[in-house]
Amino acid sequence: MSKKNFLFTSESVSEGHPDKVSDRISDAVVDAFLAADPFSRVAVETLTTTNLIVLAGEVRGPASVNAALMEDIARHAVKDIGYEQDGFHWKNAQVQVHVHQQSADIAVGVDSAGDKDEGAGDQGIMFGYACNETPVLMPAPIYYAHEILKSLAEARHSGAQPLLGPDSKSQVTLEYRDGKPVRATSVVVSTQHDASLSQADVREIVRPHVLDVLPEGWMCPEETFYVNPTGRFVIGGPDGDCGLTGRKIIVDTYGGAAPHGGGAFSGKDPTKVDRSAAYASRYLAKNVVGAGLADKCVIQLSYAIGVSKPLSVYVDTYGTGRVDEDKLSKVLQELMDLSPRGIRTHLALNKPIYARTSAYGHFGRNPDADGGFSWEKLDLVDQLKRAF
Repeated sequence: MSKKNFLFTSESVSEGHPDKVSDRISDAVVDAFLAADPFSRVAVETLTTTNLIVLAGEVRGPASVNAALMEDIARHAVKDIGYEQDGFHWKNAQVQVHVHQQSADIAVGVDSAGDKDEGAGDQGIMFGYACNETPVLMPAPIYYAHEILKSLAEARHSGAQPLLGPDSKSQVTLEYRDGKPVRATSVVVSTQHDASLSQADVREIVRPHVLDVLPEGWMCPEETFYVNPTGRFVIGGPDGDCGLTGRKIIVDTYGGAAPHGGGAFSGKDPTKVDRSAAYASRYLAKNVVGAGLADKCVIQLSYAIGVSKPLSVYVDTYGTGRVDEDKLSKVLQELMDLSPRGIRTHLALNKPIYARTSAYGHFGRNPDADGGFSWEKLDLVDQLKRAF
């Protein structure tokens, strides 16, 4: 029997966190390739440290997206985040590009040919999850952790809080009673700041953002509201810690409230099922919960490199389901072709829509008019209701 009363914690990191700077650059490169050729193949990783940016990986796409353009893309991403600091500056940082052509051995297994459909770009397992704890059908701890940092970032970019820096982290612990979140027991926020601000100053800058995000009456006790608990956070970003693409996969997904397959998303084009199948499984799980068929739903998909159809489709509603799970699995596979090509077609993923996913979570976002976050749509709800 699952626990009903417990504490659960999730964390988020801002767009200026070193790993998120790396994710942003890698996804901006993906967007550049897809804008030039929607069928480009991209797997690009980024390392960031003190005034150094290194891109490495393999691609297959138009020659117009060359090393010089990738350097410009990296500098623009860093500038947009807001880094103009001595230790990490969009204009002064050294940028190295070590990107080469995709392996022919991988390409032959993935490409379609004759009667062979396009295969998965790698083996692996991917999970999608949804629950009815928040309006966007995301777990509450990660949802509020993201929203606090988004609020601080908006204040920084607007000029309302010019003394805050780009690098920040949050952590929210919620108390659950009878399986439902009821209040925060602790909130942690660490944010980079100008040297002129004291810890007390930063605390009062952060406080209204937390109060605005949390539901009324949910604020934690004063003694468990931790802001910059080390006392000082002036040196931050890649100057403080090395950043790498794909190192914040739990922040990117469900904050630990659901399983994770282990594959990162950023820097990969949508033929990579690490990314596209994780989006598809979230899409299906969200529509199951959105249709009222369950309060919680996790879906696992598994693939083999070069094979088009998933090896398994697993559905678990944690005892909250109102329909048979085996039938639900079959219906979901009838409503959506879960081959790599089928996922990309259904969700229209061959578009330059990925840089925007690189911070504040890939899930729980509003679908954009240009196709961004298409996996957050609830357009299967009516079909699922009819099927049951």
